[in-house]
Amino acid sequence: MSRILLGVSGGIAAYKALELVRLATADGHVVRVVQTPASQQFVGSTSFAALSGAPVLVSEFERDPARGAFPDQAPPDHDPLSHLELVANADVYVIAPASANTIAKLAAGLADNLLSSCALAATCPLVIAPAMNNHMYEHPATQANLMTLRERGAVIVEPDVGRLASRGEQGVGRLAEPARILAACAGALAESAGAPASDASSAPAPAANGSGSMQGLKVLVTAGGTREPIDSVRFIGNSSSGRMGFALALLARERGAEVTLVAANVALATPPGVTRRDVGSAAELAQACEQEFPGCDVLLMSAAVADFTPAAPADGKIKKAERERLELTLEPTSDVLAALAAHRHEGQTLVGFAAEHGERAVEIAREKLARKRLDALVVNDISRTDIGFDVDANEVTILTAAGEQHVPRASKASVAGAVLDAVESLRGSR
Repeated sequence: MSRILLGVSGGIAAYKALELVRLATADGHVVRVVQTPASQQFVGSTSFAALSGAPVLVSEFERDPARGAFPDQAPPDHDPLSHLELVANADVYVIAPASANTIAKLAAGLADNLLSSCALAATCPLVIAPAMNNHMYEHPATQANLMTLRERGAVIVEPDVGRLASRGEQGVGRLAEPARILAACAGALAESAGAPASDASSAPAPAANGSGSMQGLKVLVTAGGTREPIDSVRFIGNSSSGRMGFALALLARERGAEVTLVAANVALATPPGVTRRDVGSAAELAQACEQEFPGCDVLLMSAAVADFTPAAPADGKIKKAERERLELTLEPTSDVLAALAAHRHEGQTLVGFAAEHGERAVEIAREKLARKRLDALVVNDISRTDIGFDVDANEVTILTAAGEQHVPRASKASVAGAVLDAVESLRGSR
């Protein structure tokens, strides 16, 4: 049993927070709720009080009848400061829904209402579940704010893709299902206690709509782009930022998997709870994968691995003044994914990623899917400048033997969710 402090900010998705309270209390947790004034325009405090069995607070200046205590605690004999006492007693603080405005406040360290004051004073794990219009969610400011919060250790429960509040609008921004949010809380609690995420058995079984748990699975993710040395300072590389792989690693960890991330030249912060191995060249990435692959259940090969490497890199720095021209002889690198697939064992799921160019992208990727003996291949068209390398958005087609699924342009976090949904579907059909 855990003490969960729930912060509810303004948005139509506030009604889903009622279900989160119901699930949490049914699973034996105790809950206190704080609301922003805007959230009361969507759900009244009386509903949260009835489900939680505890007073609901909106302002730091109103008196708390429970004096900061949770339903399983005896109130203290004095009136403490609400924003300090509530988080001091909480095991985890989850904000769901978290509006764009609230996320911006949290990233900036503002404390102009009870919800944000609690966040600034919290030393317990912080779980944030965004919900908003897709344009607001995909705005660079919101994405930068979420990245800031991740870097500070907050767990971000990525929103779902689907129908939004505005009539006729669809996209990323739907609040994650309450079962997935509660599972993320369990994972954050297990992580803070030093236990593996697979021990977070208090989370309820997730819905079978693709937002389910990956608890008990070992996931190996590769990310970034390899660099093939020309000399001691120069290299042949590519434009991969690693964002897609890091989004996959983060979301797989949030779903309860034990995640190992092999990062090739990526400057991004390591997702909380993820084991990271840094590599440079294609050969180093191959070696790391060979060591980690036998123990994994799922391989997500999103790194951009060089196809060619200089045959004879110089030991020192090549001096421009000593040469009129420089000629390089390139030789092919080993096909890391094909080599791993050739030694796969029963029960493993292998997902490749293919950056193709132009109208035949899916056709070319379909041939790769069969040739490399993969379970799925995620293909994107790099002839477009608004998706793919070094941008926050992507648009992909997920190929399997059974068919293909087109994922419209969305944040890489949302695309990662679609990829993991496909993985869970593949494993569930076995």
